Amino acid sequence: EVQLVESGGGLVQAGGSLRLSCAASGLTFDDYVIAWFRQAPGKEREGVACADGITYIEIVNQGRFTISSDNAKKTVYLQMNSLKPEDSAVYYCAASTHCSGTFDYWGQGTQVTVTS
Repeated sequence: EVQLVESGGGLVQAGGSLRLSCAASGLTFDDYVIAWFRQAPGKEREGVACADGITYIEIVNQGRFTISSDNAKKTVYLQMNSLKPEDSAVYYCAASTHCSGTFDYWGQGTQVTVTS
């Protein structure tokens, strides 16, 4: 059974940092890419970054968010710096065979709340 488990969310003040983790099991890690998505209340889910370096939205290009992976631990990280209240959302990781493909496996999500 494929499982993706996110952790690391929480409450942080604007300007602070968080590091999210996504631990994968039940899949051959090298055969998949892991991406981070987020969904804020009343908004559509949006992509944040994919672990092969392809970015979905601009915030990664601005250098605030950085995705990385530890293949030995089958874990993908999302380092989030200079957080803003508009970054508040439930953050999900998901697995696919490629970043532009269909994401078949999803984690349960971790809440990130940024206060002003």
